[in-house]
Amino acid sequence: MHTWPQPEIQPVPGASVPLQLFDSADRAVREVKVDGPQAGVYVCGITPYDSTHLGHAATYVTFDLVNRILMDNGHGVHYVQNITDVDDPLFERAKRDGVDWRELGTSQIDLFRSDMDLLEVIPPRDYVGAMEAVDEIIELVQKLLDRGAAYVVDDPEYPDVYASIEATEQFGYESNYSREEMEKFFAERGGDPDRAGKHNPLDALLWRAHRDGEPAWKSPFGPGRPGWHVECSAIATNRLGKTFEIQGGGSDLKFPHHEFSAAHAEAGLGVDRMADFYVHTGMIGLDGTKMSKSLGNLVFVHKLVEQGVEPSAIRIGIYAGHYRSDRDWSDEVLAAAQQRLTTWREALEHAGSRERAEELVHDIRAALANDLDTPRVLESLDEWAAGERGEDDPAAQQLVTVALRSLLGVRA
Repeated sequence: MHTWPQPEIQPVPGASVPLQLFDSADRAVREVKVDGPQAGVYVCGITPYDSTHLGHAATYVTFDLVNRILMDNGHGVHYVQNITDVDDPLFERAKRDGVDWRELGTSQIDLFRSDMDLLEVIPPRDYVGAMEAVDEIIELVQKLLDRGAAYVVDDPEYPDVYASIEATEQFGYESNYSREEMEKFFAERGGDPDRAGKHNPLDALLWRAHRDGEPAWKSPFGPGRPGWHVECSAIATNRLGKTFEIQGGGSDLKFPHHEFSAAHAEAGLGVDRMADFYVHTGMIGLDGTKMSKSLGNLVFVHKLVEQGVEPSAIRIGIYAGHYRSDRDWSDEVLAAAQQRLTTWREALEHAGSRERAEELVHDIRAALANDLDTPRVLESLDEWAAGERGEDDPAAQQLVTVALRSLLGVRA
């Protein structure tokens, strides 16, 4: 699967600051330690049945910041992202709209690429569709069966394969949810607790036996298609290794998706912990109500751009709230972001002294390194733009411009 163009990122003069992130598993902010020449970062991609809305954009812009800071720290980054291009929501939307599910998926993947290009998000080195990775997934499912971590339900018609939550001693460490919370989210987020023949209601689907009207692939356990969680386990570990630095996504993926993705990899590959950090972004609302496809209250990136909104302003609007917080998008948020962009550009015309610019860039780096404190970044830029900047030095303008573009993805 091809990605999108690489944005221009120049080295930013000055000293970098080591990145610290909040890990959902340990429930603490820790420094990201990179063992080896590069950091492994895996972020769950889209199920391509609708356009890129602000909730998607906020997640991918967040991890774009992570990648930019790691690069500023001198690390190489091996960034991997999947596309769940075979799944129930895609089939359901295609049937509703009277189109082929493959055509729907292709059209939405193309639109996603376009949106990421507009937002100047660094593309993944490996951009992998589930259909491309079926053989890898089958291999991991077989390992889980061989290790006794998975089983086939006793159903002659539909012998689905499930992973047992008993397969890893530490199951639940990633989300830290209670059994009650797990049951609630499992039922709400694609789980099938009432499936007959399962050993435990929370056991997760690994391989769905073929049903009429659905695509199928041959496997040692019969024709069918992959489950959702094991898709990410296989794609991530086959490219980043049995363990890697960061797994990321929206907070709605914390359970069951990330919990099971980690558990499948750990049980199948014999490791204690798949990722060093599990990093999650908050949900985006519109005018006080959670943004969701079911409610139809989505704000789309490409439509904002069609209306004349600059992608840099969209990024600034996203930065106005901390990435881990559930926050709101509104006309007021967008207007404030557009005004900020205008103000910063005006200030850059008389950027002041190199010394003051260096102080600003240090403040930006320090705030970003502190668990991506983007609200503080915006405050620092506002203070710089409004305050005394000293006598103009062309080098100051260049430094701030490069820092905005390379660290924040904002064109000044």
